[in-house]
Parts: sequence; C-alpha cells; structure tokens
Amino acid sequence: GAALDWSDRNAPAPTFTIMNPKNGHAHLLYGLETAIRTAPDGRIKPLKYAAAVENALRKKLDADIGYSGLICQNPNHEHWQVNAWQTELYTLDWLADSLDLSSANDKEIVIDYGLGRNCQLFEQTRKWAYRAIRQGWPAYEQWLQACFERAKAYNFQFLTPLDEKEVFGIAKSIAKWTHSKFSQESFDEYILRTHESKIQSIRGCKGGKISRGGGRPSLGEPWLQLGISRRTYFRNKGSNK
Repeated sequence: GAALDWSDRNAPAPTFTIMNPKNGHAHLLYGLETAIRTAPDGRIKPLKYAAAVENALRKKLDADIGYSGLICQNPNHEHWQVNAWQTELYTLDWLADSLDLSSANDKEIVIDYGLGRNCQLFEQTRKWAYRAIRQGWPAYEQWLQACFERAKAYNFQFLTPLDEKEVFGIAKSIAKWTHSKFSQESFDEYILRTHESKIQSIRGCKGGKISRGGGRPSLGEPWLQLGISRRTYFRNKGSNK
C-alpha cells in the first residue's frame, strides 16, 4: 500500500508513484521546480535546506532509511503501476509547509540519509582540506588524490555510502577550490598581516595608557573607605564647595 499510504499520513502528494504490482512496494517521487545542486561548488545553504526537507518527508512517510536514492523503478516500463498525483512542481518551502520543520534555521538532518550525506561529506572534507593543504602545498594532482582518499574514508562512515563517482565529484570540487585559493605565499601574507595587526593593537593599548597617565591624577575610590556610594560622595563634595 505504499503508493497510497502518503494520503493516510497527511503527507504532501507525490508527483507520481511507481508501484510493484506483485508486492505493493513503491517509489514516491517529488518533482522540484528548481533543482538543488549537490556538488560543493553549489550553495551549501539550499543543500542543507533540501536535506532537512527530505529527511522530514522520509519520517512523515516512514520511508526506508537505507534507500540510497541512486536508482528507482523505470516509470516507462509497462511492468510497473504508475500514478500521477501532483501536476505542479514543488518548491522546498511548499513541501516544508506540510512537514515538521520548526524554522528555516533550525532543522534536523540525518547524516546517513539522502542529501544529508552530501552535506556531511562536504563539511568534513572541506574542514580537513583547509588545514591539510598547509602541510606541504602539494601539486594539484597529488592534492586531488589526497582529497579523494580522505573523502572516501569519511564516506565509509555512512550506513549507505555515496557512490564513488559522487564522492570523487565532491573531492574534486574541494581540491580545485582550495588549490586555487590557498597558497604558501597568500598564507604567509595572511600571517604577516595578522602579526602586524597584533603589534598595532599592542602599541595602541600602550599609547592609550600613556596618554591617560598624562591627564588628571586618579582620585582612587575614597567613597569605599567612607562606606558610601560614588554618587553620594561626589554630591556631598559638591555641596561642600
């Protein structure tokens, strides 16, 4: 009954369902008006939003968390029973309105499922790459291989790992971006600017102390010795003039 179960669960209507008539198992497909780019050179915020919507939809439908999303039954094959339910393509916001998402900035994402794996793999590999490239500033091909090996290692942590081609695509995007943006020269320049900024800050603090030292001498805190407030001390001092 998977092809009709979405209605009983008050889930958004699938764009169409593809059911196996022998056992009633089905794939539910939801068409998006705007495609979500899963490669790291795309924007990470829409990817995370899509992953959160996808995960909430999975929970709403009680769908198989082990489904990799790489293949589905061919709707053009006459063996499967295909039904269309929604003629308009969805936006993420439209889907989110029918799901349990508290806010646009506070969503639960399961890293082992669907687009959550892309988000997690990108974040882990990206953060590693920012540090690792400084260990020797390797040539691009060597760096690409290092990123790929690291991404593959992270990919093994998932219950259902991503396809190796997809892992390579993520690793290549990260390797290409970091290799073009990070260099020993730019890193040395950044360290130098940071060092000079700290020196200027220290000099500024010393200068401020010196300039303050040349002004009116400090009165201390005589009101504490008298057991009164600062405000009362100056008010009494003014009335005694």
